[in-house]
Amino acid sequence: MNGFLQILIFLVVFLIVIAVICYCVRIVPQAKAYVVERLGAYHSTWHTGPHFMVPFIDRVANKVSLKEIVKDFDPQPVITKDNVTMQIDTVVYFQITDPKLYTYGVERPISALENLTATTLRNIIGELELDETLTSRDIINTKMRAILDEATDPWGVKVGRVEVKNIIPPRDIQESMEKQMRAERERREAILRAEGEKKSAILTAEGEKESMILRATAKKEAMIAEAEGQAQATERLYAAQAKGIEMIKNSDPSLEFLTLKGYEALQKMADGKATKLIIPSNLQDITGTLASLAEVVKPIENKE
Repeated sequence: MNGFLQILIFLVVFLIVIAVICYCVRIVPQAKAYVVERLGAYHSTWHTGPHFMVPFIDRVANKVSLKEIVKDFDPQPVITKDNVTMQIDTVVYFQITDPKLYTYGVERPISALENLTATTLRNIIGELELDETLTSRDIINTKMRAILDEATDPWGVKVGRVEVKNIIPPRDIQESMEKQMRAERERREAILRAEGEKKSAILTAEGEKESMILRATAKKEAMIAEAEGQAQATERLYAAQAKGIEMIKNSDPSLEFLTLKGYEALQKMADGKATKLIIPSNLQDITGTLASLAEVVKPIENKE
């Protein structure tokens, strides 16, 4: 019985020791920091790794994340310089650089940062008119980041970036802006359509011009080719006629042959559709010649 009691006491003591060790030994994970108080006062800041805490004397007052934190704050009503009320929501990127200041510098740091952001935003927008507010987001972001970063230094917070997420003007302002944008788009569309029609008309005129030039050039070349063909034909005809005359001349034709050829020419003229009658001036000579030819031809026919 005494042995069993000793074993039981040993197990109880062992479990108490294990519990005390588990309570006293703390391991801080990566990107975390623990703020430790001793007897109610700040003692130290623990960073990544194992640490020993004195039981019933030390306690972890705050566990702080050292990673960059993103906070999307609700839309805040702001008034512009020209008295237009709008809703603007912002996104703040910040990082805790001093866990001690973050723990003891301000009560509820996130709420304090949100209120500071809203106040700063109202001050900046109050100096701008509506049009400037809508087109100056980069300026607003830069000013807010500089002011918030300086104001949060005593809190151990580093503001790295501030973004204006949405700017929501009143409904009547939105409708007016939509009408203005619609009119601007219609104006640009009309300008683009007019420029397109102008370019199309210019291209059409240039095409017609080139087509007329090509047709005129083709007609000119055709007329030149036709004229050259006619000239060559006439030249060859005259050459053939000259050659025929030359051959007739070389053969020394008689007067009767020439007269007969003239008669054949008159006969061809008479066969045409002309209503005029041509009588040669040497008709008597032609008649005599024909009679002589007839006398010459008859003996030949009798012989045959």
